[in-house]
Amino acid sequence: MADLIVARPEGLYCVPGQFYIDPWRKVDRAVITHGHADHARTGHAHYLATATGAGILHSRLGKINLQTLAYGETLLHNGVTLSLHPAGHVLGSAQVRIEYKGEIWVASGDYKVEADATCAAFEPVRCDTFITESTFGLPVYRWQPQQRIFDEINHWWRANAADGRASVLFCYSFGKAQRLLAGVDDSIGPIICHSAAEPLNRVYRAAGVALPETQLVTGITDKADLKRALVLAPPATAGSPWLKRFGDYSDAFASGWMLLRGARRRRAVDRGFVLSDHADWPGLMQAIKATGAQRVIVTHGQVGVMVRWLQQNGLEAGAFQTEYGIEEDDAQPEPVVINA
Repeated sequence: MADLIVARPEGLYCVPGQFYIDPWRKVDRAVITHGHADHARTGHAHYLATATGAGILHSRLGKINLQTLAYGETLLHNGVTLSLHPAGHVLGSAQVRIEYKGEIWVASGDYKVEADATCAAFEPVRCDTFITESTFGLPVYRWQPQQRIFDEINHWWRANAADGRASVLFCYSFGKAQRLLAGVDDSIGPIICHSAAEPLNRVYRAAGVALPETQLVTGITDKADLKRALVLAPPATAGSPWLKRFGDYSDAFASGWMLLRGARRRRAVDRGFVLSDHADWPGLMQAIKATGAQRVIVTHGQVGVMVRWLQQNGLEAGAFQTEYGIEEDDAQPEPVVINA
């Protein structure tokens, strides 16, 4: 049987269904796995995504022609049965399951297998062919349980507050910021969010995700609060005038890349907290095995290593060249709003 999904210049294309999955060029019909900028772009004529992720897409892309599906709900389009299943990456993230003439393919988008409080947990979907990311597709990438990382962040924040210093934690505005908010101890002090993250916090709350109270820096009237606050800010604000109002502060970065010392040195921060919204190496292996797929196609990340490993372990493996994979606040920095 011919491949159900192929790589085209516009993106990953479902041949019998005549639609694209997370296309990076303008197309007529786009199925969107989640709202990060490398997967959800403007300009498509028709969009399909999860009902849970609709608020994020409207917030980020503006007015779009969006059709939604609940997780697990099926849609028949051009003879293809399509459904969306939790990917555990960020709010509304999904794997795309397509079935045609008895054959099943699943495109994972981005995913992680450790559950968190801000999105539906990853759901293994049985299939014949599985399209997987490989952002952290090297054996060195192995995450600690997230609660241990939250405990480390709380300890750092509490110590800084006792010393009268703000704790500035750089993190991506969509997904990571909200996961951090859900995991930290808000009794330590006030939490300030940059204006790039605050609108997304509202979308999460509207979707039923419990987040602690947050403020913009302009809402702080007591300067003493600035000296014990946790400040969540996008990486693009590092070294900006916006940070000067916090005076003497300690800074840190929350990312899976912080596992590597070189990445922390390049960021020039006091601390690095290893917290990723992507699967680590054991998580990737766990997810692939759970699908039961005999064929695996690897996209962005450590593609070559993953393909070789899978082949050596008895699977048919190949790769698609895509334009995914750069964390969006690195690739397209959020504007620094000085007065936010």
